[in-house]
Amino acid sequence: MIGGRPGDVKAVIVNCTLKAAPQRSNTGALAAVVGSALRELEVEVEEVRAVDHALPPGVESDLGEGDEWPGIRTRILDSEILVFASPTWLGRPSSVAQRVIERMDAMLAETDDEGRPVAYNHVAGVVVTGNEDGAHHVISEISGALVDIGFTVPGQSWTYWNRGPGPGDDYLDSEEGRDWSHSTGRAAAANLHAAARALAERPIPAPPQ
Repeated sequence: MIGGRPGDVKAVIVNCTLKAAPQRSNTGALAAVVGSALRELEVEVEEVRAVDHALPPGVESDLGEGDEWPGIRTRILDSEILVFASPTWLGRPSSVAQRVIERMDAMLAETDDEGRPVAYNHVAGVVVTGNEDGAHHVISEISGALVDIGFTVPGQSWTYWNRGPGPGDDYLDSEEGRDWSHSTGRAAAANLHAAARALAERPIPAPPQ
């Protein structure tokens, strides 16, 4: 967990865009705003674009040969902060986001050396983009799943960019609403960092038996 130096804090952004690299990702671009704000707080940040990895369906931490989820899982659990980023499709999280959440389901039954669920004392926030409405629904679905798994989701630890009802320009093609999305993203980064520091000083104990 977090040590005494600012740079000891780590964050991982899991981008659940449907677009494989090197295609540009609207969701990744907004998540990068949160990542930049975290770096200003001396947090070490890395990004994982989930669609670029072989993630077979399932609810186990390791499905054997060819499964690249164990490496992503390790990055998540080696970081104090998780930024979970998803586009909105048909008003819901992307299919890649659902796949990642299903793979994280195994964490419910996994514990650390002190008997705590492995996601305890890790904080998480959400980034959502979409040229249709539904961002609040996507944030709620992802946040609820992360809380179930054991992550701490601080207040106002999310940001989104939403075109509004009906189709329209994407985040990277429009300046509309960006200032709000960016300021909200910077606030989310500050709240995630503060919560991670607080949990480092006073960790959540193992559940009573």
